[in-house]
Amino acid sequence: MSAEITTLFFALLFVAAFFYSSVGHGGASGYLALMALFSFTPETMRPTALVLNIFVSGVAFYQFYRKGFFQWNLFWPFAITSIPAAFIGGLITVDEQIYKRILGILLLFAIARFMGFGTNEDKNPKKQLLLLSLFIGAVIGLFSGMIGIGGGIILSPLILLLGWANLKQTAAISALFIFVNSISGLSGLVSQGVQFNTIMWAMLGVALIGGLLGSYFGANKFNSYKLKFALSFVLLIASAKLIFT
Repeated sequence: MSAEITTLFFALLFVAAFFYSSVGHGGASGYLALMALFSFTPETMRPTALVLNIFVSGVAFYQFYRKGFFQWNLFWPFAITSIPAAFIGGLITVDEQIYKRILGILLLFAIARFMGFGTNEDKNPKKQLLLLSLFIGAVIGLFSGMIGIGGGIILSPLILLLGWANLKQTAAISALFIFVNSISGLSGLVSQGVQFNTIMWAMLGVALIGGLLGSYFGANKFNSYKLKFALSFVLLIASAKLIFT
């Protein structure tokens, strides 16, 4: 990549990490979209996105946990089925065209999340259904490992839509869910052999800084709707490119 394109790539990477982490996400779907737009190969996209996801979701969880938003009883039914399913998903190799289309569709969940779809601020959330949570965890975990995401972009809108938690509780649950699934999915990939692009370490540094700042502001300070709308527009373009080309 030329210097100008490299600068643009890292700037967009920082923005993605910042705003994903501000809602408790690791950002893998955004990183994958950027890497697809900048012509990375799927073989390097999956493991790279999962590595970035682990670090960014980890710092996001810390910020939301320390403010008291994490609910263990809501988290474990999703995780107990998603972790083994994510490992299995990491063992599965997906055709490149199918991979891109699935990723493009999953990006729509991220867009819905940033636009506030299903947001619930009810002080008395509804009772979580155990069997449904176990099923949701298994399905999301499998797709997470296959595509190279942590699954938070699917889980958090569902939790909000079902009314099981408020916005910041959902962010805390999603952050840890993404963290454990990313480790499990990456473990599956490593057991099959993986390729890392040499630019990954620089990407990790930029994403980690963005994640630290974004999660701090998300847990403590603000929701910047206009900038999240702009990021949603970028993701919508990426989604259309992945689905239709």
